Amino acid sequence: MKQPALAVGAVIFNPEDKILLLRQQKWNDEYVIPGGHVEWGERLEDALRREISEETGLEIYDIKLLALKENVSGLGYHEKKHFILLDYVCRTDSFTVTLDEETQAYAWVGLDELDNYKLNQFTRSLLLEMKDRESPKRVEILYDY
Repeated sequence: MKQPALAVGAVIFNPEDKILLLRQQKWNDEYVIPGGHVEWGERLEDALRREISEETGLEIYDIKLLALKENVSGLGYHEKKHFILLDYVCRTDSFTVTLDEETQAYAWVGLDELDNYKLNQFTRSLLLEMKDRESPKRVEILYDY
């Protein structure tokens, strides 16, 4: 019996209040926020820190839960998959990104520049909801079932 995949993702703000987007082939060459699967026995924030470190080389802090989303069809992913996505907002003090082999490109982007990037549908909806709020530092938790 197949089980949903639990994954974590991060909207990471740098010192200039720009967010990190990654372009990945497994997401149809669209830009997404960094993140990945939670491993058995791993705490959610530990999984988030590990995935961010593996994909970007960044250290993150000031981690807050942002959204709970579900992607039943795996829309935008290279294979059909049922995801339970816990997205967080956090900060980094670095601008230097070290990409892993799954990522083709990255960009530090202001929330007002989103239209310039081919974003994954779920990433776009999450970031547009954030953009509609007054301040990226005061983001309320968003739920989408």
